[in-house]
Amino acid sequence: MAAGDDRGHGGNVGYDDQVDAYYSWDSNVPNHKNLAVGDPIALWDKQRLLGISAIEAIESSPGTKLLSRCPECGTTRIGSRKNSVPQFRCMKCRHEFATPRGDLVEVTLYTARYDAAWTSLEGVLNEREVRSLAVNSREFNAMRPLDWAALRQALLTKDADRAVARVTARADLSWHSPSDAGVGLVHGFGRALVRVRRGQQQFRSSLLATQGSVCAFTGAAPPRVLEAGHLYSYAQVGTHHKHGGLMLRRDIHRLFDDGMLAVEPAKLRIDVAQPLAAYPQYARLHGERLTLRLQDEQVDWLGKHWDEHRAAGGQRIFG
Repeated sequence: MAAGDDRGHGGNVGYDDQVDAYYSWDSNVPNHKNLAVGDPIALWDKQRLLGISAIEAIESSPGTKLLSRCPECGTTRIGSRKNSVPQFRCMKCRHEFATPRGDLVEVTLYTARYDAAWTSLEGVLNEREVRSLAVNSREFNAMRPLDWAALRQALLTKDADRAVARVTARADLSWHSPSDAGVGLVHGFGRALVRVRRGQQQFRSSLLATQGSVCAFTGAAPPRVLEAGHLYSYAQVGTHHKHGGLMLRRDIHRLFDDGMLAVEPAKLRIDVAQPLAAYPQYARLHGERLTLRLQDEQVDWLGKHWDEHRAAGGQRIFG
């Protein structure tokens, strides 16, 4: 749940989230261990579905968190009220107060990145529909397990086939059991610790050394704006292949992952999807060659990317 400013919980100040790219939490949050690389996820804002994706990486680091406690009983189960004075009310002892007691505690901070397969589905499912898909319909935690089979079916009935296909292609559904969708989520955290993008920095350094400070689509660029883009789903493969990536400008990387930019494997020319036609800086890339010579393995990966995003047709600017 990414509630943004619509937060009723007053026990902390919230988290740094960008709903279409990453989600943050810490070790004080219920279910904090139950997310893994490869898990399909859905985000909502307490009113409607925002979108779905599959987790590509989970990063963790030690940190601190400022908790807000009831000055009477010490619990963090306090509510922040927008239209009442005093602002705070304790859910445990019912004490009302203007200022909570601060408590700085040590935690493990987590960030899950999932922008590669993100598909916006804002409003496709309403609050009631989203809540009905929870494994436990009475659960109120910010992170809660959903029934993937039920979510998939609900989205298919709303003609969200493409979104389902993109997530299915990138997600690890080996844990899924239709009779018990929550089984395996508990086991998934160990898998995440193994499959988080270890070696990502070395992978980037290797690509910079072999390809130079150059975006494969647009040309020379400062290293600061270049990212090491995998030509495959790292969540599924879990390995940094020597010839499995390209240096890409940040915006190009995102558009490539979304399938808005692709490379036609037969001609090795850039193909630009219709939604980008209105943006000259991207539209002019259509039909251009990449700025570096590709290895055979890179061509193979680009072919698979093409099949995923162009096989159905209808995405290209020009016929």
